[in-house]
Amino acid sequence: MRPRAALALLVALAAPLAGLDRPPSLCDVKDVRHWSYPDYTRVVIELSGEVALRNTPQLLPPAADRPQRLYLDLDGAWVGTQFSQGFPVGDGLLRAVRIGQNTERAVRVVLDLQNYSRHRVLTLTHPDRLVIDVYGARADAPARGGAMPSVAAAPPSRATEPPRLPSELRVLQTVVLDPGHGGSDPGAIGVGGLREKDVTLRLALALRPKLEARGFSVVMTRNGDRTLSLEERTAIAEAARGDVFMSLHANAAPRRALCGIETYYPDANHERHSLGVAARENGIERSQLNALQRTLAKLRVGEVSPQSRRLAEHVQEELVTGLPREYRPVVDLGVKKGPFYVLFLSDMPSVLVESGFVTHAKEAQRLRDDRYVDALAERIAQGVSDYRGASAVISRAP
Repeated sequence: MRPRAALALLVALAAPLAGLDRPPSLCDVKDVRHWSYPDYTRVVIELSGEVALRNTPQLLPPAADRPQRLYLDLDGAWVGTQFSQGFPVGDGLLRAVRIGQNTERAVRVVLDLQNYSRHRVLTLTHPDRLVIDVYGARADAPARGGAMPSVAAAPPSRATEPPRLPSELRVLQTVVLDPGHGGSDPGAIGVGGLREKDVTLRLALALRPKLEARGFSVVMTRNGDRTLSLEERTAIAEAARGDVFMSLHANAAPRRALCGIETYYPDANHERHSLGVAARENGIERSQLNALQRTLAKLRVGEVSPQSRRLAEHVQEELVTGLPREYRPVVDLGVKKGPFYVLFLSDMPSVLVESGFVTHAKEAQRLRDDRYVDALAERIAQGVSDYRGASAVISRAP
């Protein structure tokens, strides 16, 4: 599209379609939030239902009277004049986010850019939302997150910090622990009402001091029983400049005889037997995973997938062979690759640990036992330590 024609299409954003009645069967824009990470800025647009991108995101070059812009249209959406004032960001990458009714049945999202090198766009479900990440060399500008009530407060700008080394060259120092589920989301519910969200929090609280004793800094996405979106979980991880991200979960299955431990890492491909677990942890139907696969295949996961796999292998090995004799033999379900939202939304090596089945009588009993949870935490911590040692050897290799 020619810049002049594209600019003409943006006029509707400056003067939203006033006086139009809302057509039926459209999704509403419910909220707009942003987070400023050290290396990129994330914009999340929450919707009341599923929408389609009318066009691929378009870049408009800067001009004398306007900055460079990135824009896209959401088909089947309605915003009216609700967010007509826009959202200032001013974090060195984005100047502002603006959103308006472009046509009777489409919403236009415009990002006014300050610095830009690339972007990625994801459409996620449960809840439905659009995620836009903008990458670039962050200019030295004060963050202005939270300027409006509907914008989540952004962390302070990291413009004064040096750029991070690639993950494979960094010394592993900060581990982000993400106890799965929480708050209004109990996760899987197993034998005797055992809730996954309680198991994951207890495991994370036991794991934290064991990692710290090995010299790691630890950041937790939650320390108590509270609800967190996937974007908030990764916002915490990225703002802390984490080196690895560990999502802790407990498994479930309709067949009560299934048991064992497995560890996942992100990959654009999947393994057939991982789809049920991925659907449950993503909070979507299994039938929706095909669309998810297409989305994830577009992401730049190749950079961290090999490291994630090595981390998963070290953790799984320790869990299977290192637990005290009273808890062995452990059913080894292996290291697997799977399409998990929470792993793909982070730009660091990431794994998801399924620590046992809450639906299996014996494993549920163990997962209630503090001694067993402590033993799991000890082995996971050792697995992370083993990965750090092996990574240091690899980074020194000629």
